[in-house]
Amino acid sequence: MRPVGIRIMTQHTSTEATAVADAEKKAQLNVNKLTKWLRHAVGDAINDFNMIEPGDKIMVCLSGGKDSYTMLDILLGLQRSAPIDFSIVAVNLDQKQPGFPEHVLPDYLKSIGVDYRIIEEDTYSIVKKLVPEGKTTCSLCSRLRRGILYRVADELGASKVALGHHREDILETLFLNMFYGGKLKAMPPKLVSDDGKHVVIRPLAYCREKDIVRYSEAKGFPIIPCNLCGSQPNLQRAVVGDMIADWDKRFPGRIESMFRALQNVVPSHLADTSLYDFVGAKADGVARADGDKAFDRETFSEPNTINILASKPADAGGCGDH
Repeated sequence: MRPVGIRIMTQHTSTEATAVADAEKKAQLNVNKLTKWLRHAVGDAINDFNMIEPGDKIMVCLSGGKDSYTMLDILLGLQRSAPIDFSIVAVNLDQKQPGFPEHVLPDYLKSIGVDYRIIEEDTYSIVKKLVPEGKTTCSLCSRLRRGILYRVADELGASKVALGHHREDILETLFLNMFYGGKLKAMPPKLVSDDGKHVVIRPLAYCREKDIVRYSEAKGFPIIPCNLCGSQPNLQRAVVGDMIADWDKRFPGRIESMFRALQNVVPSHLADTSLYDFVGAKADGVARADGDKAFDRETFSEPNTINILASKPADAGGCGDH
C-alpha cells in the first residue's frame, strides 16, 4: 500500500507543478502582448507628431510614479530597436517632501544602466509657505517644477523634454478647461514652450491608463507616492478623473471616441471667430466640405468597442513595434 500512496502523491505534485508552469507561461504571454501594445502606441504617437528626430537628446522627466516609469521603460526599448539614433537622460526633481525616499530612484536607475540626474530643489517649503492651508497646491507646484526642468534641460543640452501624461490625462485636462476655465483646450502630444526654447513631448498620449497600471505592476517598478499633491481632498482633476473612469466602465468605447474627437476638430462648427471667419461667411454658391448639411439632423450611435480597439493606436489598440 505504501508504494501506491507515494505514486499518488507524486502524481498530484506533478499536476500542480504543471498548472503553476502553465499559469506562469500565460502571465508572461500577457505581459509580452501588453508590451507590444504599448510600444506600438508610443511608436505611433512619436511618428504622428515627429516627437523624436535623429540626434535628439531626450530628457525623460521621472517622478517615481507608474506613468513616468512606463514612459522611460518603453522609450529605452524603442531606443534599442528604432532606426534612428537618439540618447536618453532620466531626470528626477527631488522637491524635498518630508519622508521622500531619496535612494529609490538612484538605485533603480543605476540598476538599469541609464544616464540620470537627480535635481534637489526645496519647492515643497515654498508651496507650503505660499498656499493657504486647505487650498490645492497643484498649480504653483507645477509652475515651479516646470521652470526648474526647463533650466535643467538647458544645462544638459536636451533637445526634447518628455513628460509621462497619458490619454486620460489629456481628456481630464480637456474637461477641466471646459468646466472651470471656459476653454476648449487639452494637453497636446507635442508643444513648444512659451519662451520658444523647448519642445515638450508626451510619448504616452495614445496609451490607456489601465494598460499602464497593468504594465507597471507586471514590471514591479518601485513606485514613490506623491505626498504633496496626491493626498489632497477635492482635487478638481480627481473629480473629473472619476467621471471619466465611470464613463469608461458604463459605456465601453466612449473614452476612445472622445479622444478621437481631439484629432477631428471642425472649426466651422464651433464658435471661435479667431479660428473661422464667421463674420465674412456669405452664400456664394461654392460647395464646402465643412458647411452645414442642409439642416439634416446628424445621427449618433455608441461606438463599436471591438472595432475601436482593433483600429488605431490612438485607441490603444494594435500590436507590433515602432
